Amino acid sequence: MAYKKEWFEDTSFWEEYAPIIFDAQRWAEVPLVADGVTRLAHLNLYAPLDQAEPTVGPLVLDLCCGVGRITLELARRGFMATGVDITESYLQTAREDAAYENLPVEFIHADVRSFTRPQVFDVVSNLYVSFGYFEQPADDRLMVQHAFDSLKPGGVLIIETLGKEIAVRDFVEREWFTREGRTMLTEYTPVDSWGGLKNRWILIKGGTWIERTFTQRLYAGSELRRLFLEVGFASVELYGDWNDGVYDNQAQMLIAVGRKSPL
Repeated sequence: MAYKKEWFEDTSFWEEYAPIIFDAQRWAEVPLVADGVTRLAHLNLYAPLDQAEPTVGPLVLDLCCGVGRITLELARRGFMATGVDITESYLQTAREDAAYENLPVEFIHADVRSFTRPQVFDVVSNLYVSFGYFEQPADDRLMVQHAFDSLKPGGVLIIETLGKEIAVRDFVEREWFTREGRTMLTEYTPVDSWGGLKNRWILIKGGTWIERTFTQRLYAGSELRRLFLEVGFASVELYGDWNDGVYDNQAQMLIAVGRKSPL
C-alpha cells in the first residue's frame, strides 16, 4: 500500500540531526535499555555459553531501529535480531557495524506501517520515542496491529514513548542547548487539546540555520493500553522507566508491554 509522503521520510532530516539525536548519552544507555527489553519480555539476558551446540536465540524485531543501537546489542547477546527503518543511510551504518562485529543481523528498509511477518518473532520493540508521528491516527493502530500479527503466540510488544502525562508535567515552551558541538533551539506547542505536541527544531551548524517542524501524537498510559487491548493483546503492563518503575507522577517515560495470548 502506498502512503502519502510524510516528514520523517526526509533523509536529510535524520542525517543533519544525527549527532544531536544519537549523542554520547544515548549510546551509554544501550545496555540499560537492552536489559530492560529482555527482562520485560521474560527472556534470558545473555545466551548460554556452555552449550555443546548453540541453539537459535529468541527472534527480536526492532521497529524504527535507526542506526541499530539496540538491535546490535540484542544480537551481541545471542538473539536473532531484525531491524526495520525508513532511513536507508541509517541502515547502511547499522549494516557496516554488524559486518565489522560479524553479527548476523538483518536490516530492512521499509515503512513500519507495511512490514509484517506473521507469527515469526518472540519480541517486537519500538523504542526511543519513535511512536505517534504518522499524520493519521489510524496508522498508529496499523503499526501496532502489524506488530501483533508478527508475534508468535505468547510474544511481547514493547513500546517506549513520551506519555501525555509526562509531556504535560515537564512542558517547556522553548529551550536552548549545545550538544556534540552544535547549538539547538527547540520550541513546543500543545495541539488538539494536548492530543499532540508540535515540535520546532532549529539546528545551528557552522553559521547555517537548519529548521524542521513536526508533530507527535501523545498517548496517555490508559489510551495506549486501550489501543493494545483493542488490537488483540491479552494483557498490558505500563512502566515508568527501564528498572520496572511504576508509571506514576515520577515516571521518566511511558513503556507499554503487551503480551499476546500463548494459545
